[in-house]
This record gives sequence, C-alpha cells and structure tokens, in this order.
Amino acid sequence: MQFSERKNTTRWFIIFASFLIISLILWNTYTFFQIFKNEERLKMNLWAKAQKTLINAGENTDVELPLQIFSNNTSIPIILTENDSIINTVNVDEVIVKDNAKAVAFLSDLKKENDPIVIEYAPEKFQNLYYGNSALLNKLKYYPIALLLIIVLFSGLVYYFYRSTKIATQNKLWAGMAKETAHQIGTPLSSLIGWVEILKSENVDESTTIEIEKDIDRLQTITDRFSKIGSEPILENKDIVEETLQSYNYLQSRFSKQIEFTFEGPKSPIYVMLNPTLHSWTIENLVKNAIDAMKGRGKLAIKIEPDHESVKINVTDSGNGIQKSQFKSVFEPGFTTKKRGWGLGLSLTKRIVEEYHKGKIKVLNSEIGKGTTMQISLQKSKIM
Repeated sequence: MQFSERKNTTRWFIIFASFLIISLILWNTYTFFQIFKNEERLKMNLWAKAQKTLINAGENTDVELPLQIFSNNTSIPIILTENDSIINTVNVDEVIVKDNAKAVAFLSDLKKENDPIVIEYAPEKFQNLYYGNSALLNKLKYYPIALLLIIVLFSGLVYYFYRSTKIATQNKLWAGMAKETAHQIGTPLSSLIGWVEILKSENVDESTTIEIEKDIDRLQTITDRFSKIGSEPILENKDIVEETLQSYNYLQSRFSKQIEFTFEGPKSPIYVMLNPTLHSWTIENLVKNAIDAMKGRGKLAIKIEPDHESVKINVTDSGNGIQKSQFKSVFEPGFTTKKRGWGLGLSLTKRIVEEYHKGKIKVLNSEIGKGTTMQISLQKSKIM
C-alpha cells in the first residue's frame, strides 16, 4: 500500500514538474519575443527619424548616419505611405511591389502586425511608416507552437509505451493465472478419473458413468483451453464443419429445451488451419453470449457459408440486439450488459480468432428487439 502511494506521488510529481518546465519555456519564449519586438520598434523609430532628416536635408546636412540606418535594415519589411498612397517600400518582394493589388494587400497585413509610426516631416505634412515582423521574429513567434507539438507527440509516445507495457504485464499476469488454474484443476480431475474407474468396477449403472465421463472430458477440455492461454497454439488442418458441429451438438444437449437450435452447413468438408480446443471455446462463447442475450429463451442458429478463399460462421440469436454504436466496443475487455460477469468472453473470442487463427470476427448485423448475428471469417486451408 505504501509502495503504491509512493509510486503515485512520484508520478504526479513528475507530471507537475513537466508542466512547470513547459510553462517556463513558453514564458521565456514569450519574453524573448516581446524584447525582440520592442527592439524592432526602436529600430523603426530610428528609421523614421532618418527618413525625416533626409526629407528636410539641405546642401550642408550630413546624411551619412541616416543612410547607414537605412542600409542596416535588411530584414524588416517597410511600406511608407503619404495621403494613403504608397511612396516607398523596403525589403518587400519585387513581385508585390510591381502589382498594385498585391501591394495593397501586403500593406493591409502590415497594418495588422504593428501600429504605424507617424512621421511629421513638415507642419501639417505626414508620412506613415508601416512595418512587419522580421523573419527571425516570425520564427520565434511560431516556436512555442512547434514546441507544444513536439511535447504532445512525445507525451503520446510515452503514453503509448506506458500503456503497451501495462497491457503486456496484464497479459502475462492473466496468462500465468490461467495456466495456474489449469494446473490446479488437473489434480482433482485426475482423482475424479480414478473414482469413475472404481464406480465401473462396482458395476454401477453404465449410463451414470457415461454421463460422468462426458463431464470429465469437458473439464479436461476446459483445462486444456486455460493451459493454452499465453502460448502459441498448434494449428491443425481440420474440417471446420465437423469441428463446429461437434461443439454445436455438445452445447445443444446441455442447454434448455426453450432454446430452439438450428445448424446449417455444407455436406462436404471445408479444411481450415485451426486449433480444435480453442475453436470449440470460440463457438461456446458465442453461443453462451447469444443465450444470455435471449435470457434463456428463443432461437439460435449456426450457419457455415464458404466462399472462394474463406469460410464464414454466422451465429444468430433472437435476443435484445446491440446498438450500432456498440458494434466494436462489445469486443473490448470489461464490456458487458449483464449485472454479473467480467465481460471477457467476446474479448477472448476476438483474440482467439484474430491473433491465433488470423481470422476476423465482427457484429455482422443487429436490430434492437430482434436479434444479432456474429460472424467469424477464417481463411481456407491450402492443404487438403
């Protein structure tokens, strides 16, 4: 408990420190921007004074300093106007200067960037100096945006890495728990097999021992399923019709007669590379999920439809249906509409189909109050 609290405190401290550093960088950048902007304003004031000096210069006036001020400005764009007419431009693209419409548009942009400097070169005679930001100042203006984008991308990368690591750890934990469960079930299962042999030797009714053996076989299948979680399953070239039909027959015999089961599939075999144990688990999960949706009463149909390269297994129920917005979320871990349950059935089914068998599973269609069709799609085997 103390370790967990210390870990959370450290995490929040790192987050707070990161935001503090980001805030300081942004504030520092903004400060630099304002300093450079003020310096450029001072340069433009000097340029305006130089312009006034040149306009009023006589024969004996020293114009070396004003000309030096003009020549030193190589980056700040300037448009000089008098009586709303452009009379001079500095550091403005020649294409803009030659096109009057473009020049007027560029002047409009400069008016938005900075307040003009008014030059009163004679009584009641004025010129307006409009200037824009230098290339360096514009780069500095967009620097915080670029920095924020880098920080967002970096944060996303860190989050993705953290989430992937967390999921991987959880997967290892679940796989370990599943294997341990399989191991724990194995011990009493072996004992049950021994007791069945004793019952047989005691001449107990054969029908009783047969039913017990069926359930023991079922427990062995469940144990085998759990032992395969977290391991790469061995795929075999199997007839998908026969394997699905076996699961169908078992489930039909175990559920209430209030469920009307139907099975439809081709008479000829269709071979698919699959793991029989995991495939039966997939069919069982879909059937149980369908029966839960129908609240133990309704129609359930399994249909196998082959096409050119794949085979599709449709499991259709007459249950409550699923909203279209939930078609993808039903496969997420923890999603459930039941009051009880962990919502892992369809998530596990998706993993078995897509990760282990390289197939696809989706909600083919669903209508509220009428039912749902889940569809599995698997590639046909090239080995016959």
